[in-house]
Amino acid sequence: MTGKKYAYVWADGIHVNVRLEDEANKRQCMLVIMGATASGKKEIIAIQDGYRESTQSWYELLLNVQKRGLKIDPKLSIGDRALGFWAALREVFPETKEQRCWFHKSGNILNKMPKSVQPKAKLDTQEIWKSATKKEALKAMDHFVEKYGAKYEKACKCLMKDRDVLLTFYDFPAEHWAHLRTTNPIESTFATIRLRHCRTKGSSNWSSPRTVSPVLLIKH
Repeated sequence: MTGKKYAYVWADGIHVNVRLEDEANKRQCMLVIMGATASGKKEIIAIQDGYRESTQSWYELLLNVQKRGLKIDPKLSIGDRALGFWAALREVFPETKEQRCWFHKSGNILNKMPKSVQPKAKLDTQEIWKSATKKEALKAMDHFVEKYGAKYEKACKCLMKDRDVLLTFYDFPAEHWAHLRTTNPIESTFATIRLRHCRTKGSSNWSSPRTVSPVLLIKH
């Protein structure tokens, strides 16, 4: 992958259904990094066995990717808040901006609310990330807190602690927003193999044919 440049990268830990002999290995999963090329095609940059919460595992994988030729920091990375990926990213690619996955965040918020309230709250979270501008999204966030804060403080804290990095996608072209709000590109790519264990030693660079609108890789 020498000379490759990616404006956007997605990171996720893919868990698979597999019987493991010891308890420690039950936390093992596939660490996956996907990127968008200049032509708009999504490619799998790397896959490696690791631990979802392990900063060290992500650090080793990112170093490997850098060594293989990714010398220019991607403009934006998308991932779940729980990943040790973020600490590793700041070490290896410090110029890359961060975007938290709205799919995961919405689920975390709703899990802190009664089921009877969840349908309306889900619509209110959608009002945030569907807003036409960042200014409107911030207003929608404030409205969510005003509406639910008194009864569901934990849910509101879950939303607000990632306030800035949930709206980073607004700093990029509007035609790309649908692809930058979640880690769905990885989730959908691996949906068909979740029922079997595909053990991978080290990194891989096989690619997926999924595409997005062309992206600018040098300037933004």
